[in-house]
Amino acid sequence: MRFKLILSSVKQAITDGVVDAAKKAGATGATIIPARGTGIREAKTFFGLSLEAQTDIIMFLVEEHLVDKIMESIREAGKFNKPGTGIAFVLSVEQVIGLESQIDKFKEEVRDSYF
Repeated sequence: MRFKLILSSVKQAITDGVVDAAKKAGATGATIIPARGTGIREAKTFFGLSLEAQTDIIMFLVEEHLVDKIMESIREAGKFNKPGTGIAFVLSVEQVIGLESQIDKFKEEVRDSYF
């Protein structure tokens, strides 16, 4: 079984919508990490203090065959076609441990889909 890691950086206001869309597309869960960052546009300031928007990094560890469907759902839910809304990208995963209980479920789902 091959896995990929989808990482998405989004504004906190749309995190739940992105996670829900990814789950509907086949993701079994997500890890959400609060973050802040800088982009091509400078952060707004108020009396010299930076007013950076808080973001979330959402991590999805997914089966390789689900990546395209999940990425499309993330793009739509996050409205990534508009500037400054977020990004998502995919990384290869070499090894995974700790998913033993889920792997049995994955195998069962694959077996059921063929019969």
